Amino acid sequence: MSNDIASVGLQIAIMIALSYPLGIHIAKVFKGGKDMFRFLEPFENRLYKICSINSNEQMNWKKFLYNFLIINSVWLIWGIVLLITQGSLPLNPNHNPSQTLSLAFNTSVSFLANCNLQHYSCETEMTYFTQVFVVMLFQFLSAASGMAAFAGIIKAIDGRSSGTIGNFWVYFVRSITRVLLPLTIVVAVILIFCGVPMSFTGYVSQGPVAAIEAIKQLGTNGGGFFGANSAHPLENPSYLSNMVECISIMLIPMSLIWTFGKYTGKMKLASCIFAVMLFAYLGSVAIGVKSEMKTDNEISSMEGKEVRIGKASTALWAMTTTATSNGSSNCSIDKLSPLTRLMALANMQTNCWFGGIGAGFMNYYVFIIIAVFISGLMVGRTPELLGRKIEANEMKIAIIVALIHPFLILSGTAISALTQLGPHTFHTFCQMLYEFTSASANNGSGMNSLSYNNAFWNISTGVVMLIGRYVPIIGQIAIAGMLSEKKQIPESAGTLKTDTITFSIMTFAVIIIVAVLSFFPALTLGPIAELIR
Repeated sequence: MSNDIASVGLQIAIMIALSYPLGIHIAKVFKGGKDMFRFLEPFENRLYKICSINSNEQMNWKKFLYNFLIINSVWLIWGIVLLITQGSLPLNPNHNPSQTLSLAFNTSVSFLANCNLQHYSCETEMTYFTQVFVVMLFQFLSAASGMAAFAGIIKAIDGRSSGTIGNFWVYFVRSITRVLLPLTIVVAVILIFCGVPMSFTGYVSQGPVAAIEAIKQLGTNGGGFFGANSAHPLENPSYLSNMVECISIMLIPMSLIWTFGKYTGKMKLASCIFAVMLFAYLGSVAIGVKSEMKTDNEISSMEGKEVRIGKASTALWAMTTTATSNGSSNCSIDKLSPLTRLMALANMQTNCWFGGIGAGFMNYYVFIIIAVFISGLMVGRTPELLGRKIEANEMKIAIIVALIHPFLILSGTAISALTQLGPHTFHTFCQMLYEFTSASANNGSGMNSLSYNNAFWNISTGVVMLIGRYVPIIGQIAIAGMLSEKKQIPESAGTLKTDTITFSIMTFAVIIIVAVLSFFPALTLGPIAELIR
């Protein structure tokens, strides 16, 4: 037991240690500094020229957002077309059939939204071709889109943007060429040495698993090559591979907090944000590990878990994958203890403890704005954030962004509870709540005891994933862009400092209060009822 706990501590320590240098590297990438992959610039410039992109253009937030939405719309259609025709496309040694339209819609939205919710059996309903040109491709594109949006927001926060937030295409391309691709190659090679297959020969049970597994974790994607996801021995064959993959999940989300600090020169504020997120994450890990380790029956407590991984590392993974938008699993989530499932739901429902690539910081940014506004009202001052006044328009958008998440989860759960046949128990309600929470948080994990591959679940969760991904990003970029257009106010003695412990506690309290008020009634009918029953 002590060795298991020590391993959990070691993995978290490695995450934290690696996050800082990587965050500094990413800041240099976005700021055009001398990062180690600057030699790729001629290739990138050639790509811009082929695509008729002016890489020197500085976009306002509306044009930035337009380009973000256009490219995502094009790839959505691309994914649906390939999935409904995959049966007649090459690289299909198992002769797997094409997906139905509703399933193709759900799958394409899921991977493009960085959610990776999977309502299909990977071995029988995907081909090599769609695994590479939909799944793996979208895992790069969705992560790069999130990083590009994050880069635009921190440029706006920087205070020297004068109404522009950078070039979406430059951020997008550099995120792939200088961050995601190099890290994916490194992790894939390590996984190959651990025994993860990487081949296009044979049947689907042997495919290009290592490459997909690497970007699946690094990009906080989570969609597995196999139906059992990272519990499958070909995706995650050993304790070492489990450690590598778990660290990979949290690496970039943690790093981006330091990227924000380095880019804007506000390392003290970045440290405060990192501390709040780390406190919440460690709290969920501690509760999850203790809940899974505390048992009177060693055999029954291992149900749904892998012996080669163990209970402590299983709980760590569950908290890591839900604190980010990764959603991959190395166990059966349905077999976790009610308290562990409660913490997993809480991570997704707050949705800003490191979170998905870029999205975690952007969600936290919205709550900073709300906390600044409330604090300003409490002391009788016009709220301002980093030298720019927060006014009615910014607050309206921030409130919409903060409340769209609980609205999607609770309304979706209510509709499914009213319309879906079957026994209505605390556990089935928990399954429905978990499914919509996972979809809205763009997480993708699931309890997987219900039959989700039908028109209702495919379309309803697909719509929730679309809204849950794009409405917040639209609002967050709009807020940052609107603030960047305002005149910067010099700091004075009466300026509310956001880089203090007091303000950090205030922001944490706002996040918890919004989450508790929104979700506590629903949680009492699901995991809390199971816990106290």
